[in-house]
Amino acid sequence: MIRSACPRRDVLKHTLGAVSAATLANQSRSADAPVAPIIDTHVHFYDPTRPEGVPWPAKTDDVLYRRVLPDEWERLVAPLGPAGAIVVEASPWVEDNQWLLDLAERHTARLPEMPGVVGVVGNLPLEDASAATLIDRFAKHRLFRGIRVNGDKLLAGLDDAGYRSHVARLVDHGLALDINGGRTFAAAAAVAARFPPLRIVLDHMGNTRISRDGPLPEWCAAVERVARLPNVFMKASGLVESAAHSMKPAQAPRDPAFYEPWLAAVWKAFGYERVMYGSNWPVSDRAADYATVHAIVAAFAQSRGTEAERWFFTDTSRAAYRWA
Repeated sequence: MIRSACPRRDVLKHTLGAVSAATLANQSRSADAPVAPIIDTHVHFYDPTRPEGVPWPAKTDDVLYRRVLPDEWERLVAPLGPAGAIVVEASPWVEDNQWLLDLAERHTARLPEMPGVVGVVGNLPLEDASAATLIDRFAKHRLFRGIRVNGDKLLAGLDDAGYRSHVARLVDHGLALDINGGRTFAAAAAVAARFPPLRIVLDHMGNTRISRDGPLPEWCAAVERVARLPNVFMKASGLVESAAHSMKPAQAPRDPAFYEPWLAAVWKAFGYERVMYGSNWPVSDRAADYATVHAIVAAFAQSRGTEAERWFFTDTSRAAYRWA
């Protein structure tokens, strides 16, 4: 029998206390001597002031509807040391992939020892007949690392031969596939089994509910099942947003210990070589500032040792997205 990846409720308090202690013990080292460049694998850039505007976020969004560009992100991560970003395209407009790649080109290794933008995860319509041509086109760009899809759309698409041929084209080009929303785990299992060479990344911890009740048993079971597939990676992102949404506070809990059960579950199931850092900035601003988002996961990673911390912040993203 496989032991549950989620900590038992009767040992939870002790475990949380241990992580809090690790947080304090490692705080100064994290700030002064990062073990490797920090690669934030989930940021969004966009500009509503463009003549064509943006399809997302909505004008009514008081937090997100503004210019969000690399120079602001660079200011936020500068205190953390050398850093790079994987930018995820949220816009469904095909040509916004090119806009983002052009932007990324201007923000690659701009500052001393700062990798800048190391990759772009695009947004392409795999269900469309034009997908093959589009994949071939964007795959030629040195910063194009893969595409993001919805889990429900992916599951439905796998029943169609044309759609499957487009997924196979991702494999041919060495691109990765992010899954965000919908039946995330079922979609990951289905596509991973059909395309073993495809590198698959689950965004936002599989979009689970984070609350004071602890990890959902069904989420723990799903994490364990999909982690058995060696071509699947987990992105530790979206924690504060889920907590704020579930519990309805103005700001998410700031104590790193609060999030430890979810991080421990994915760490145990996937191993530290397949779990990576992502801030989901600026969406994360709805629940916490960037420094808090980083500190929450940094406390956990540091408590697991220097090698695990390096994989979490650098090497896992390199393995998943093949940035160099």
